[in-house]
Amino acid sequence: MNLKFILEDLKIEVDLSDDIELDINITGLNTLQDAQPFEISFLENKKYLSELKESSSGAIFVTEEFKNDVPDGTIALVVKEPYIYLAKASKYFAPKILEETGDEPKLGFNCTIMPNTHLGFNTVIGDNCIIMHGAYIGDNVIIGDNTIIHPNVTIYRDCTIGDDCMIHSGTVIGSDGFGFATTKLGEHIKIYQNGNVEVGNKVEIGANCTIDRAAFSSTIIQDMVRIDNLVHIAHNCIIGKGSILVTQTGLSGSTTLGEYVVMAGQSGTTGHLEIAPFTTISARGVVSKSITVPKKQWAGFPLMEHRSWLKLQGRITKLLKG
Repeated sequence: MNLKFILEDLKIEVDLSDDIELDINITGLNTLQDAQPFEISFLENKKYLSELKESSSGAIFVTEEFKNDVPDGTIALVVKEPYIYLAKASKYFAPKILEETGDEPKLGFNCTIMPNTHLGFNTVIGDNCIIMHGAYIGDNVIIGDNTIIHPNVTIYRDCTIGDDCMIHSGTVIGSDGFGFATTKLGEHIKIYQNGNVEVGNKVEIGANCTIDRAAFSSTIIQDMVRIDNLVHIAHNCIIGKGSILVTQTGLSGSTTLGEYVVMAGQSGTTGHLEIAPFTTISARGVVSKSITVPKKQWAGFPLMEHRSWLKLQGRITKLLKG
């Protein structure tokens, strides 16, 4: 997509130096840290100012305050609300809901595909897979060897599933993340979710789970993860190797779990945080800031170490009896 066309359509005027041209092709959106010269990014929060200064993005939406911090060679797109304009620009890079043409599905050796299933264009199914009644496999999906897809599973376009996985009935992988930019007047502008979901090897996902595709890049479920029924994983989360998510766990966007984290029943996180490896979050615990020390157990809300939480509950009980 031509940058000049995007800016004209969004009615953005750019004050350029003589050595910068707008007639460049942009292929997508990305974070400041990951953006490449053919991508657009944005800065909304000054805590990411250091990432702005190091960004390789081709163009960046910024406010007047930070335009001089945009790296040399990167186009500063000065607007009052960068996040709003990123949302408006995202529609230009949204994939088609359905492909109109493409290669027929490629099936590996000894696959069982039950009746009433849908396999989209350009899908690749590995050896010894079983896909049961009512499953919907979207365009460009790749499924590895020895994987079992139970009835009525939906896997949206562009997602990948590894080897030796099992996905139980009713689960949806790759639906849109809950991404909206809200204007000062309260209007919610959709941020098109242009990434995908990548599921590793030897992963089991329970029934009626939802794993959202990333806004850009990927939501990632690493190898040997175990996910119970009724779990929600939001866009751009990363679930570390061997982690366990018990029923009704909910993870907000851009949560990163280290390896072998346990999230007990009805636990959850706020977004944009990290949880150290081998951490256990007890039932109904809510993580609202990053946990950096590994191998500890936490409980409650506000979150505290599990032993402290037990002592607190004991003292509350004594007060009530008194």
